[in-house]
Amino acid sequence: MGQAIKKKTISGKNDERDLLLIGKIYKSFEALEETLGKLQLEEPLFITYMAKKSFADSVFSQIKHNNEKAQMQRFIN
Repeated sequence: MGQAIKKKTISGKNDERDLLLIGKIYKSFEALEETLGKLQLEEPLFITYMAKKSFADSVFSQIKHNNEKAQMQRFIN
């Protein structure tokens, strides 16, 4: 039982770290888009927008996968 609690605590710290990192990456995309927009560089702005969208899609896809995995684990237990 002690290991289960420790595992959840470690997982919680990893989740918190991952959320902070995801937030920083997203803010970086936002800052880059703002800068490119001010410089009126349309092509790099579009590429940055697409990269940000792809990043967000990947993050949400992983969250969905993790939620489905957690539901299956609860069902098995």
